[in-house]
Amino acid sequence: MKLKILVGTMTSTADYVAQAIEMDCADLVSSIDIELMDALDVSVFNKDQAENAIYLICTSTYGQGDVPDNARALYESMAAQPQFLGHVRYGVLALGDRTYLQTFCFGGKKFDERLQDLGAQRIGEVWCHDASTGTMPETEGAQWCRQWLTQALQTMQASPAS
Repeated sequence: MKLKILVGTMTSTADYVAQAIEMDCADLVSSIDIELMDALDVSVFNKDQAENAIYLICTSTYGQGDVPDNARALYESMAAQPQFLGHVRYGVLALGDRTYLQTFCFGGKKFDERLQDLGAQRIGEVWCHDASTGTMPETEGAQWCRQWLTQALQTMQASPAS
């Protein structure tokens, strides 16, 4: 099983979190691929690419609760070219700042909503990091991912995607 981390970021924080996850969780899966969302579209979830993989959407929130600029094409392509993604298993690690309560972690929440609308199967809950706490998203994100990935692998072994 491999982990595919799709990164949406404006300031590289989500990329740093993905790199921390790669270092901390490498022993749990056969490989970890980190891919910035730049130039990606919904085809990243094609059945041949999703086979034997679990996805992690690792994204920040930008502006008024938007997905980051580098994630916009992927996010919009899921609406413009909708396709059934029932074969996709995924999790979401969302970065935000609770001082902006009305849009807290909306980048990740928007991806989650769109993936669920297309039939993808989320494993676990969306994890939200709050920048206003002063904690390091890399440390907390890697700790969360280790627990989440262990749960995800157990879930996938118990009921493989069809």
